[in-house]
Amino acid sequence: MKYNTYIIKRKIESVFIYPFILLGKCIALLKPLKKEYNIFYFFPFYHTGGAENVHALITQATGDSNCIIYFTKTSADTTFLKQFQQSNCDIKNISSFTDNKWLYFLNLIYRGIIVTYINKQSKTPIVFNGQCNFAYKISPWVKKEIKLTELIHSFNSFSWIRIPFIPYLHQTIMISKVRINDHIKQYQTIGIPQEYSNRINYISNGIELPENAPNKNYNNHLNILYVGRGTIEKRVHIIAAIAEEVHKTNPEINFIFAGDVANAIPENLKQHCILKGNIVDKNELANLYRQAHILLITSSTEGFPLVVMEAMANGCTIIATPVGDIPIHIQNNQNGQVVTEVDNENKIIEEMKKFIIYYQKHKYLLEENSLRNIHYAQQNFSIHSFNKAYKKILSK
Repeated sequence: MKYNTYIIKRKIESVFIYPFILLGKCIALLKPLKKEYNIFYFFPFYHTGGAENVHALITQATGDSNCIIYFTKTSADTTFLKQFQQSNCDIKNISSFTDNKWLYFLNLIYRGIIVTYINKQSKTPIVFNGQCNFAYKISPWVKKEIKLTELIHSFNSFSWIRIPFIPYLHQTIMISKVRINDHIKQYQTIGIPQEYSNRINYISNGIELPENAPNKNYNNHLNILYVGRGTIEKRVHIIAAIAEEVHKTNPEINFIFAGDVANAIPENLKQHCILKGNIVDKNELANLYRQAHILLITSSTEGFPLVVMEAMANGCTIIATPVGDIPIHIQNNQNGQVVTEVDNENKIIEEMKKFIIYYQKHKYLLEENSLRNIHYAQQNFSIHSFNKAYKKILSK
């Protein structure tokens, strides 16, 4: 489908939903906000996930009591809710209205309510959209002088959802140089004007670096770590299959999983996995990183995972699929290994198993990688640079 077709489709849809928008506007006028806000943030979730972690960091860097956060989808857990609360922003979870497929008309009405709140601010606010479908859908109704900024983590479903709304976006932030190129190719393929490519900005994610280098024990068994969700693109079942293969010859190697991944692992493979579940406590997660020797990433798509930064900062060797910006930061035989395949799961299992067993026999390489990765993280992943970039881009 060409770009113009997306625009026409959006305009037709706007005609049909306008009565709901109008009703929402009337409700908002009868029940206005109690205070003024400088920034309106829109995020789908606050549950476990790298994107949610980044969103919380952004609100901590740029938000305060004069800002408001809207969550529009039902979160699976509360892992990052506390971090969002630490921003001191007001928080509104409207998912019961905007994430109910049986009462979808409430979503349409809420578009009118929220857009009226934004447009009625006495001082021009900023709207920040962190991969939130609802925020895209309200953008045609927001006043033109109000700056809309979006954040895209990877090349994914949002890369297509956002297309009809690109004319309303003043600036786009992407965290992956590879994914910026993917989007520019997409623009060229479907006929999106060049001017919108010029609105894309690159900001690398950042983390709070550990104060002290980890004191890893290389005399005992290897600890292999996975941190994240059990969603389809993460392909956690591949790691469980790797564990099974490794344990045929090296049963002493530990495969540790942090996150809600139990349902993503076949029952017959769970015996090879140490499941820690969701970890909310930062210190507990930091201890896992500090004890781990290798972080595995088996994703089919990524931008640049925050967990890779955290693992590198804690001296872990990275073994990963060649997705997103991972090959930019991980160099084979220098600080980890990037396998040759993305789609062939059997090949991924074979290659990662080989690397793990090789490192088990040559642990001194893990020590060397650890020092390189700690130094690299200190040079490239500072939270201070991250905070400065977002403060600048979200300033009026």
